[in-house]
Amino acid sequence: MNISAHTAHGPSPIWRWSIIILFLCLWSWPISGHALKSPLLLPQQNQIPPLRDDMDRKSLITATTQHLCYLRTLPSNTIIHLGKDSYSKDWLVESMETFLAILKQKPSPAEFDHAIRENFILYQASGRNKNREKGEMLITGYYEPLLEGSLTKNNPFIHPLYTTPDSLLTYRDPATKKKITGYQNTEGEKVPFWTRAEIEDGKLLAGSELVYLKDPVDAFVLHVQGSGKIRLRDGSLRAVQFAATNGREYKSIGKLLVDEDKMSREEATMPSIRQYLYQNPEELKRILHHNPRFVFFQWNKNKDSPTGSLGLPLTAGRSIAVDPGTLPTGVMAYLVSQKPIIDQEGQVRRWEAMHRFVLPQDTGAAIKGAGRADLFWGNGDYAEIAAGNMKEQGQLYFLVKKNAKKSNSVAAELTSFP
Repeated sequence: MNISAHTAHGPSPIWRWSIIILFLCLWSWPISGHALKSPLLLPQQNQIPPLRDDMDRKSLITATTQHLCYLRTLPSNTIIHLGKDSYSKDWLVESMETFLAILKQKPSPAEFDHAIRENFILYQASGRNKNREKGEMLITGYYEPLLEGSLTKNNPFIHPLYTTPDSLLTYRDPATKKKITGYQNTEGEKVPFWTRAEIEDGKLLAGSELVYLKDPVDAFVLHVQGSGKIRLRDGSLRAVQFAATNGREYKSIGKLLVDEDKMSREEATMPSIRQYLYQNPEELKRILHHNPRFVFFQWNKNKDSPTGSLGLPLTAGRSIAVDPGTLPTGVMAYLVSQKPIIDQEGQVRRWEAMHRFVLPQDTGAAIKGAGRADLFWGNGDYAEIAAGNMKEQGQLYFLVKKNAKKSNSVAAELTSFP
């Protein structure tokens, strides 16, 4: 991904399929029962692109089943607003059950497209301000890094990730009533927590180190991605996950480099930013400290996949991060964008159309408004390259079952395939 794109609010593991459903039903934390508002368009049928999927059915069934379990844990009074329409928690559950039932019938692409159009209403995210009439969005990507680390400080492993400090607290500003992440100073006053620069320059969190990395850029990237895997000196693999932040606003170092004319907007990808930082070490600290936001981590007992902000294991190529204040997280989505084709040398040779059903299961500090979405690519070389280079236009649609009257049988309401 573009390094301006994402800080996941989530841990990092996937449970074996045999215990996924049980675990999620016990531990998924629900969104609030308050109504959610989403700036969505209601396109005409002829404006909806062909509904086909360029990934495997198994991954979609896995992600959908996990999401369905999450929906069942929501408070009974949960209401979601899509445009002018309101839907209950029960209707969201039935919508997901209907989608899953259609999927399990193994329809052909044409049959699947027909069944979805016949059984679902599709709402489109209104997109970025300058392209709201077309619903054009900026689609970026994120991934799970694999980094070398050490449990003890031993050169070159000198750059720590920190656990959540005991001093971190949340309070309401007396004037604005807004929640603030801060600490209590020596005078007993509650004040905003330290910035990235203050923490690192003053070594203010000494004693709270979780693990040490050998590259400050790697540590920064892990703050942006929100979770990752660490290969320790004994060869063992451990997963780290998001635990908390210092509450400071996220500021993009990619945007900083563009504003300073160090690179163009098109060049501001993660590989290019890394290269610039390595070639200009004298600017490294200043640039990294431009982002005052600081992430605290914890170990994740599971090592298979990161966990998103909904408490669900993220599915590579299926999970997306959105702004839950503007876009819904309780429904199936359909993403249209571009994906990179990589050669054997790891270079992006071209981009080709990407169209797939996805689940909004995560959030990000830089993923704000109806014009942004972040696709989770998983881990490995392709995931890193795809996430590092993805800054594509796209459209995002949300699916809710037609008819506000709940039926006794989901199967009875499915449109027959032609």
